[in-house]
This record gives sequence, C-alpha cells and structure tokens, in this order.
Amino acid sequence: MRDNTHFGFREVPLGEKQALVDDVFHKVAQRYDLMNDLMSAGLHRAWKDALVTAINPPKSEREFTLLDVAGGTGDISFRTIAAGGPGTRATVADINADMLGVGRERAYAQALDDVVTFVDANAEALPFPDKSFDAVSIAFGIRNVPRIDVALKEMHRVLRLGGRFLCLEFSNVDVPGLDALYELYSFNVVPALGRVVAGDAEPYRYLVESIRRFPRPNAFADMMRAAGFARVSHRVMSGGIVALHSGWRL
Repeated sequence: MRDNTHFGFREVPLGEKQALVDDVFHKVAQRYDLMNDLMSAGLHRAWKDALVTAINPPKSEREFTLLDVAGGTGDISFRTIAAGGPGTRATVADINADMLGVGRERAYAQALDDVVTFVDANAEALPFPDKSFDAVSIAFGIRNVPRIDVALKEMHRVLRLGGRFLCLEFSNVDVPGLDALYELYSFNVVPALGRVVAGDAEPYRYLVESIRRFPRPNAFADMMRAAGFARVSHRVMSGGIVALHSGWRL
C-alpha cells in the first residue's frame, strides 16, 4: 500500500509532499510577507503579536532562547528579539533555502544577524540537542509538514523542561455567515492576489487548500498530547480563522 497524504485537495504520496511544498515556497519567498498582508488584510500582524506575547521573552539580561520552526523569513524571531531583553536569542529553522535567504538579508539589514541565527533544517529531524531551547514556535507552518506527529515529537525533544511550545495556525471559521464569506474569499480572491503580486496563483491555491486539510483544534490538541506536551490548550481568534495552540514540556 502506498503511504499517501493530502496535498491541498489532491492525493499525493507522502514522500512527494515535501518537494511540492518546497516548490511552493521557492516561488513565493521574495513576496511572502507582502502576500500575508494582502491575504489577511493585515490581521496576521495582530495574530503574530499574540504569539510573541505568549512566548513572553524576559525583558532582562537573562538568557532566553527561541527556536522558530518553518520561520524562514524571520518575522517571528525579529518580533521576539524586539519584545525581549539583551539576553534573548532566536534560531530560525527552515527547510527552504529561498525563505532562509530572505530572512538572512533582513537580519543583516536590521543589524540582528548577531542575535538571530538561520539554520537549514527539516522539522521532522531537527539538528539540535535535547532540551536546547526555552521556547519553540511555529507559525503557519505545521500544516505543510508531511509528518506532523514526527515534527511535534522533535519540537518536544528540543524544548527544555518547563519550556513552552506555541503553534499559530489557520483553523475553522465558526461564525455563521462569516464561514461562507471566508470560503469565497479564500478560494477566489487569494489565488487571484497570488497571480497579480507573486506571478503565480497555484502556490496560493495550495496554501488555501492545505488549511482545509489541517486537523480541527481539538484533534490537533490530541496530537500534541501524544507527542508528550502537557497542559495543552488553544484559543481561537478572528472568529476561528486562526488558533493559537499551547503546550508545555513538564
């Protein structure tokens, strides 16, 4: 039997999904953050602010290390550095060289290349020792990992005892009327924006479709518990468009 996974609404062999995801982000890397603004009407900034608030880096000189998985352009890491004190450091892990390249350029331009490190890494096999980081985050990236259960176990492994895992991901709109509007916007407006701004609608059609395949919050919470996380919780934002998932290594 072939081991298949969903790529958007298509069925593809699990082994091929990573290559397809890589191609998507290769195509959109240079305009990824601009498209995030357009796709979310700027709301992604508020969602990321909520994530960084939950990461809660200390304002003092106390050492605090964040690992941001699938964070190629560095957005979450830069925000965390800005929110924290002199002891805050961040490592960006991403499998896509194009996204990492954009992130490194931005870190250099903002004189943050001494506090933000970029590492070419697969979320399913993180190249870090056990219990290395005070916090681990992933924003809008977990749904694109071929084996989510494996990645969750890896993120749990590299988290220090008492450390927190935070996952920001699209969810399921639960407001009557808004759900139909959101569906119409997602499958018609977003790919059209991708065609105009990034020159290709297909990557954005995939990004929209992949949202529909991601487990609902309670099911994802069960996956987090299976990976070893404790005190698992989530809160939905913007009518259920996104959810912020939290778990601890205790």
